[in-house]
Amino acid sequence: MNKIAVIGSGTMGNGIAHVFAQHGFKVSIIDISEDALKKAISTIDKNLTRQVEKGTITADAKQLTLSNLSTTTFIKEGLQDVELVVEAATENLELKLKIFKDLDEVTKPGTILASNTSSISITKIASVTKSPGNVIGMHFMNPVPIMKLVEVIRGYSTTNETTHTIMELSKKLGKIPVEVNDYPGFVANRILMPMINEAIYSLYEGVAGVEEIDNVMKLGMAHPMGPLQLADFIGLDICLSILRVLHDGFGNPKYAPCPLLVNMVQAGNKGVKSGSGFYQYMTGNKDLIVAEKFK
Repeated sequence: MNKIAVIGSGTMGNGIAHVFAQHGFKVSIIDISEDALKKAISTIDKNLTRQVEKGTITADAKQLTLSNLSTTTFIKEGLQDVELVVEAATENLELKLKIFKDLDEVTKPGTILASNTSSISITKIASVTKSPGNVIGMHFMNPVPIMKLVEVIRGYSTTNETTHTIMELSKKLGKIPVEVNDYPGFVANRILMPMINEAIYSLYEGVAGVEEIDNVMKLGMAHPMGPLQLADFIGLDICLSILRVLHDGFGNPKYAPCPLLVNMVQAGNKGVKSGSGFYQYMTGNKDLIVAEKFK
């Protein structure tokens, strides 16, 4: 496997492209927006520069990584001769189903189609393709160049061969793959999201404030980041979407999203991406400020 394509150039897409290119793969990044593609290359460049400054890679390795990247807004052009496609588009079921249906029609037989979805059923995604055995989940963690875990999700029809290929490929990227089966939230978010939701409920019910809740988990449980800050970092809209997948998939009220989370997303307070969530995020200010509403 020498050439891959990444669908989507956002935070996860550019991170995935970065890692593959850094490990010698030719990577085609595909997005409908030319501006988004330019931003992705700029982000990768900055992240590689940071690695050079830290001494983790050489300046030559940075240039080689950048030379392995190409971008396009034309899906057929970007998929030419690829052996693996990693979809990293918005966490929206209908969008993902459309993308995989299109991929199935334009990729060559035997191409592995992977989704970076954090919660949507791989079995459901695979159902719109003619070769569901070649469809698999490849859930990277953010930030992709740093985090070691890849959650490898087997759909109902995913073959042993496809699973083995992705497990071995993940190791070549310097990652640690963990194989899981296709149930709502897989493992990572099935455990993480209820914790985040419970932290939001604790705030909602007046048990403690934002900083107090986060400090308990950082100082008492050795978490590097508190659950409310982590929710801001993930995106409150993404947290809400995953909780709804869990709630719908299991039909268990324990997964019901906290009303405060629902209201915040409806108000446009989505965390880091919007500049405000449980904390305020100001350009040039590295210090987190508890959002005015929660002081």
